[in-house]
Amino acid sequence: MSAFLAWLADLPPLVQVPIIILAFVALVAAILFFVEIAPRSGTVYTVIRLAVCIAAPLLILVAAGSYWWAIAAAAVLGGVFFIVDYRSCSGAGYLFQLFGFLAPAILLLIVGLVIPTIQTTVQAFMNSRGTEFIGFDNFIWVFTQPEAIRTVLNTIVWVLITPLVSTIAGLAYAVFIDKSRGEKYFKIMVFMPMAISFVGASIIWRFIYTARPADQNQIGLLNQIVVWLGGNPVDFLAVAPWNTVFLIVVLIWVQTGFAMVVLSAAIKGVPAEQLEAAELDGTNAWQKFTNVTVPGIRSALIVVLTTISIASLKVFDIVRTMTAGSNDTSVIANEMYTQFKNFEQGRSAAFAVILFLLVLPIVVYNARQIQKQREIR
Repeated sequence: MSAFLAWLADLPPLVQVPIIILAFVALVAAILFFVEIAPRSGTVYTVIRLAVCIAAPLLILVAAGSYWWAIAAAAVLGGVFFIVDYRSCSGAGYLFQLFGFLAPAILLLIVGLVIPTIQTTVQAFMNSRGTEFIGFDNFIWVFTQPEAIRTVLNTIVWVLITPLVSTIAGLAYAVFIDKSRGEKYFKIMVFMPMAISFVGASIIWRFIYTARPADQNQIGLLNQIVVWLGGNPVDFLAVAPWNTVFLIVVLIWVQTGFAMVVLSAAIKGVPAEQLEAAELDGTNAWQKFTNVTVPGIRSALIVVLTTISIASLKVFDIVRTMTAGSNDTSVIANEMYTQFKNFEQGRSAAFAVILFLLVLPIVVYNARQIQKQREIR
């Protein structure tokens, strides 16, 4: 492949274009062959499969000039087409189609997720240059440095506060505006922050928190209100530990719209018969909400809580844009980037592994809850 790309780069641009188009057409034709033609039953398609098993290794031998690659291709194609031919003779030729559709996704997962995960895990036990195995030294450094411990604690604070507050606020908003006049406009107002990137939201709130000296005009909304009330400007992003809470407010502002939309849809899916039965039993609004609505939307609540929890654990843009981790506001994702930028790849990988271990229980719990819901259905 490298030789082909090098040869292609030496050609004039007008010649490169048709060659690339032909290569793309050949790739599409190969995919169509494997998905549509190869799994079919009948003598003709059996002969086609046999021809491919012979022709493909020969082409690889000519193109790559390697007998080993040709032998490997012959073995793989022979085994696959044997299974396909056996299945197609039995009238069940979907096996290769299934493999054809799943192979790209599996390949992308392996290349983009599995391999980087393994590399990062290995790097966490190496030195900063990745040339020497140092065991758990990087993790020991993380849990013995006050700044690193503060980073981990800040991340835990994010994941404890943000999902709970966002879900409660989104649920309250969904309940109060459900079936009200102007419902869609109210929902648009709350959901609009979701359309803003984390960086954009951070810039907006940075202006809100901005503080200037008392003898100057305030451009920050909060400090202008403080001055109107007779107080002195406060640098909200420098007052630890409350500055972490002020950063968390930004993520709550963004995620509340997501929680509101999902939970509002779930509330509309609660059977009206159950609500009417609860009213006939003489329950008040609160009892109907806690005993009928909440159990009816339990799966949606779990999805919202776990999704926002994972977003809270991975938060980076807000912290990096507003404080860059200064004044004891750093989180694991930000510290991971900072260590990498400082050429401390081992420590950066250690933070990444810690973040993965924190996310993993939430993902497993969510998967188990989804499985339980399927079993109930």
